[in-house]
Amino acid sequence: MDASSRRAYRAQLRKAETATDKKPSRAGRDLPAAIGVGVVLGALIIATALLWAPSFVALVTVVVAIGSFEMVSALHAGRIHAPLVPVLLGAALVPLAYVGGSDALTVGYGLVCLGILVWRAIEGPVRAARDVAGGVFIVTYVALLASFTSLMIDAPDGGQRIIVYALLTTMSDIGGYAVGVLIGKHPMAPSISPKKSWEGFAGSLATSAIAGGLGVPLLLGGEWWAGALLGLPVALFATVGDLAESTLKRDLGIKDMGSLLPGHGGLMDRLDSLLLTAPLVWILLGILVPV
Repeated sequence: MDASSRRAYRAQLRKAETATDKKPSRAGRDLPAAIGVGVVLGALIIATALLWAPSFVALVTVVVAIGSFEMVSALHAGRIHAPLVPVLLGAALVPLAYVGGSDALTVGYGLVCLGILVWRAIEGPVRAARDVAGGVFIVTYVALLASFTSLMIDAPDGGQRIIVYALLTTMSDIGGYAVGVLIGKHPMAPSISPKKSWEGFAGSLATSAIAGGLGVPLLLGGEWWAGALLGLPVALFATVGDLAESTLKRDLGIKDMGSLLPGHGGLMDRLDSLLLTAPLVWILLGILVPV
């Protein structure tokens, strides 16, 4: 090996060692990619919610179908084989709620759960109870909870309500992430999510309340205190949703629900907090800022 070849080899070796020694982000994610994906998703939500409500419903329907598929695949790691076809049909609950309201949503949810039971019974009795429970869980967790956004956007000021809902939940995530990275020292649930701290949770409460205090008056014409009050349970439910999905992933022995979104994993890794806060925001906005 000549001198130039040896120099090139040593340079490649140093580069490899540098890459190996590089410390991961305290956030545990590719931050630039995560920010980029978040901006694109936020722009889609705002554009569809404000421009044409049916386009928002269509977007949520597609997202629910993809998220349900990710959940079916993830549960396979726990030897739970939820019936794919009826679970995917659960995405129809989103447009059904928009067209028929809460009564149609209730009836549709019952029919989908019945369909899961019948579909799985035809396949045979082995582990049937576990598979049916898995399918009902997915439809409840993904399709049913997401359908409350259809009830929300059906209001005359529905687009603005969707933006308030997305804004408060997103600001809760951002506040918790930023404060947790900067000063987080006391883990909330180290066995579930080691990076989530009590300091970060305080940041979630503060940023969500501030976003509500500003967003509700500006977008919905409500009182600032109503928005601030709304922000507190939103932050709580968003945090619980994040921890709940982390618990599920640890139990299944997987890192992410999928790999569709760079910096996030799968769609379900981005939806955990948004799903749990959807029915909460629909109910509380109806009380605090009635149409």
